Amino acid sequence: MTLWRTEPNLDQFNEAQKNTIGEVLDIRFEAVDAESLTASMAVDHRTHQPYGLLHGGASVVLAETLGSMASYLCIDPSTHYCVGLEVNANHVRGVRSGRVTGVARAVHIGRTTHVWDIRLSDERGKLNCISRLTVAVVPLGENPPGR
Repeated sequence: MTLWRTEPNLDQFNEAQKNTIGEVLDIRFEAVDAESLTASMAVDHRTHQPYGLLHGGASVVLAETLGSMASYLCIDPSTHYCVGLEVNANHVRGVRSGRVTGVARAVHIGRTTHVWDIRLSDERGKLNCISRLTVAVVPLGENPPGR
């Protein structure tokens, strides 16, 4: 049994990063299983804050990218689309270089909202960020909430 309604295609997800912030930050989708989606992001001059650490905002970009793509897999894109409603992040450990890897897992998959838990870890497997993303599921032709 799988969580996904749409067949996952990592090549398609990576191609979708072209000409977006995902391409600038070198976000790469790497794995998918029945309950999670995984992507990584570079930790270098593009994602550093002034002290040479991974910028918290870059971590949030990876988390929202992962959760949004995971929500896409849970809808019928011919009838609905997804938009982020709320994202938060707790930055628990600094990272200076390499790549961080995020894994998105569903907390709630409802008719109108999805909630994702996204955990980011460094190359040693040490947790550096815990994020939660809430996504609105909107019928095509309707504006998202608050717009």
